[in-house]
Amino acid sequence: MIEAELRKLTILPPAGPLRGRVTPPGSKSITNRALLVAALAKGTSRLSGALKSDDTRYMAQALRAMGVAVEEPDATSFVVTGEGRLRAPAGPLFLGNAGTATRFLTAAAALVEGRVVVDGDEHMRKRPIAPLVVALRALGVAAEALTGCPPVTIAGQGGLNGGRVEVDAGLSSQYVSALLMAGACGRRRVEVALTGQGSGEIGARGYVDLTLATMAAFGAEVSQPDAATWRIEPTGYRAADYLIEPDASAATYLWAAEVLTGGAIDLGVPAGAFTQPDARAHALIAAFPHLPAEIDGSQMQDAVPTLAVLAAFNETPVRFTGIANLRVKECDRVAALAQGLARIRPGLGTEEGDDLLVASDPSLAGRTLPAEIDSFADHRIAMSFALAGLKIGGITILDPGCVAKTYPDYWRALGSLGVRFEGELP
Repeated sequence: MIEAELRKLTILPPAGPLRGRVTPPGSKSITNRALLVAALAKGTSRLSGALKSDDTRYMAQALRAMGVAVEEPDATSFVVTGEGRLRAPAGPLFLGNAGTATRFLTAAAALVEGRVVVDGDEHMRKRPIAPLVVALRALGVAAEALTGCPPVTIAGQGGLNGGRVEVDAGLSSQYVSALLMAGACGRRRVEVALTGQGSGEIGARGYVDLTLATMAAFGAEVSQPDAATWRIEPTGYRAADYLIEPDASAATYLWAAEVLTGGAIDLGVPAGAFTQPDARAHALIAAFPHLPAEIDGSQMQDAVPTLAVLAAFNETPVRFTGIANLRVKECDRVAALAQGLARIRPGLGTEEGDDLLVASDPSLAGRTLPAEIDSFADHRIAMSFALAGLKIGGITILDPGCVAKTYPDYWRALGSLGVRFEGELP
C-alpha cells in the first residue's frame, strides 16, 4: 500500500487494544531549522535522526539550488556541506506547502547576492507572509509579496546590514525564527523585537526556543534582554554534528491511539524527553476521558487536532481557545475540525468565533457512523481523524496521502499496531 497513491482510506476499528512499538519520525520543525543553519555554516555537518518527508525534501532541494551540497546517506540522515553563504538559484524556489521552509528561506534569501523568488503551491499562496516581508524591508532588504502571501521576491545584497527590527508575530512565530537564523549572518548585530499583536506574547513561543537551541548548537550567540527582544551577534555558523529528536506532534497521535484503545504503545522515548511545544499535550491526553472543560491551544497548536478528535469521546464537552492561528495553517483547521466532527455527528463540533467547541459523546465509541472526512490536503486533519476511526466504524479519510508532508509512514505505523484499512487506489 503506497500512501501517495491513495485517494481515500477507511479505518477499520481494531477489536482490541493497540500494542507494540512505533518510532516516530524525526522532528520536522528541528530538521528544517538544522538544514538551513548547517547550510549557512562553513564545512560539513551531519544531521542524524532527521525527518525525510515532503517538507524537508523541499527545504533540501532549495538549498541544493542555492549551492549547498546536501547528501542523504541513509533514511534518517543528511550530510550538509556549506561555504558559509548561499548562491542565487537559477530559478524560483518551489516549496510546496512547507511553511517552515518558505518563511525561513525568505529571510535567508537576503544573504544571497542576487534575486530570489520564494514560491509554493496553491495552499502556500494563501498563507500570510507580509509581516516577515515588512520586517526585512526595515532591515534594508528589497522584498515584495504582492498579495501578502507567497510568491515573495527578494533582491539579496549578500547579507543583512544589522540593526533593530520589529516584527508582528501574531500570525506565526516562524517570522521571528526566520529573522533569528538569518541574523547570525548579519554584518553587525541584529536585534529582533516583537510588536503589534505579538508584543510580549507570541503564539507557540516554544518554537522560537527550538530555533535558539539549534542556532546555539552551530555556534550562534543570542541574548535576550527581555521577553520580547533577541540580540543576535554576527558570528555566522560553524559546522556541527547534530542529533534531531523525534517529532512530538507525530507522537500525539500515538499517545491518543494508546488511551483511546486502552493499549500500550512504546515510542522508544519518554514524553518528558521532548523539547518541542506539542509535548505539552501528553499530560492532557493522559487525563482522558476527563479532559478539562477548556484547553488553551496557543502554545501547542499542532496538537490541537489530535486533542479535538480525542475530545469527541471525552466524558464532558471541551472548548478549545487561543487557536485563531490555526485558521492560517495548511488549511483553516478550526473550520476543518468543526466540519469533520459534524460529519460524524451533527453538532459534535462547532465554531464559536475562533474557538472550537466539541460536544463530547462517549457513546459514539462502538457505533458505525459512515463519514467521509475532507482532509483539505492537510496532514494533521488526516492523521487526527484517523483516531476517530479507531472507535467508530465507517470513518473514511479523503486524500490520505497528504500525510507525506510530515509523516510518510503514518498508515504503516498504525498498521504495525494491528489497525486494518480499506483503501481505494487510483
